[in-house]
Amino acid sequence: QVQLVESGGGLVQPGGSLRLACAASGLTFRSRTRGWSRQAPGKARLFVAAITWNGHTSYSVDYEKGRFTISRDNAKSTLYLQMNSLKPEDTAVYYCAAGGFYRAVAEKDLGSYEDWGQGTQVTVSS
Repeated sequence: QVQLVESGGGLVQPGGSLRLACAASGLTFRSRTRGWSRQAPGKARLFVAAITWNGHTSYSVDYEKGRFTISRDNAKSTLYLQMNSLKPEDTAVYYCAAGGFYRAVAEKDLGSYEDWGQGTQVTVSS
């Protein structure tokens, strides 16, 4: 049984940083694309970033590399999202997901992800 558990969310002031983590169990972590998405209240879930089994990354235009950085530690079966210079509009529930095996490109289409975590709340407010 695949299980993805996010952690690291919380309340942070504008300009602050958070590091989200997603621990995986019950899946062949090393071989799968992993991704982060976010969902703000009353809005659709949106792609944030993804990373392939061998480290190729992709980012949403709205979250281009520079403020957010995705990474993975295969030895720990853990996915990370480092978020810097946070803005109030970054407030959302952040979800991690697991997608296809041995892909060359980190998919941006959320429909390509099969397994999802329960999400962690990130609130950016003064």
